[in-house]
Amino acid sequence: MTLVSPPDWLKHPVKGIILDIYGVILNSSDNGASLIEGSLQAVEKLKYTSIPIRFCTNESQVPLHKVVELLLSLKLPVQPDEVFSPVPVVLKYIEANQLRPYLVVHDNVRDSFKHIDQSNPNCVVMADAHTSFSYEALNKAFNILLEHPKLITMGYGKYYKSKDRLNLDVGAYSKLLEYACGNVKPTIIGKPSSEYFLTAVNDMNIKPEECLMIGDDIMGDINGAQNSGLRGIQVRTGKYRTCTDEPHAIVTPDSYVDNLLQAVDTILKYHS
Repeated sequence: MTLVSPPDWLKHPVKGIILDIYGVILNSSDNGASLIEGSLQAVEKLKYTSIPIRFCTNESQVPLHKVVELLLSLKLPVQPDEVFSPVPVVLKYIEANQLRPYLVVHDNVRDSFKHIDQSNPNCVVMADAHTSFSYEALNKAFNILLEHPKLITMGYGKYYKSKDRLNLDVGAYSKLLEYACGNVKPTIIGKPSSEYFLTAVNDMNIKPEECLMIGDDIMGDINGAQNSGLRGIQVRTGKYRTCTDEPHAIVTPDSYVDNLLQAVDTILKYHS
């Protein structure tokens, strides 16, 4: 019997896996979130192994507990402490640095900041604010940043997929303010920040080179993971676009897979 060698991205042990949520496990539509075909089965298969998994999202339109509730409502076998999102990390950062933010965030997460002093702002916090990315809000942020050049963004994506179309993400608006202010460099809390990836890696008590990131965003997920010492696996679901992502002008994923289930089946084929 001829033994088939594993693909290059599996020639080193996999001791932990980070999964993006939207675009890898879930799709967003007019009827709410739905499971991508095979994703529930993929997560269930991983749960039967010794490989720990963490779910890392840049979802900033809702609080973390709402993300967990959604996953559980779709019967995904998820523990709350396995899910990471930027909002609670940003709150800790603000408190630790005694900052007073001007918020450009979605209305759904404003209550998360209600205990934070927001008078006389000395920084700007931006998330995926959706329709709250108004001229008035951005112009106020611009004027605050001219005096206090401290911009905190929850992620840095160019766009995301929701309701069967692409939508501008927080990174696009951050670039607008960076260009207008000239001397502003954002503090990114979320993907592609190495600190965000390594928080999940350290939580699994493994080394970066032992971890896989499976995502649909070739810059935020894959490039961010690879720059943090992880392997990055690009799925052909979610915001993936053949015309721009395969091949990509800058990033070479460790592998392309059709979906999460194909990635998991390949991993388990060679996992001992």
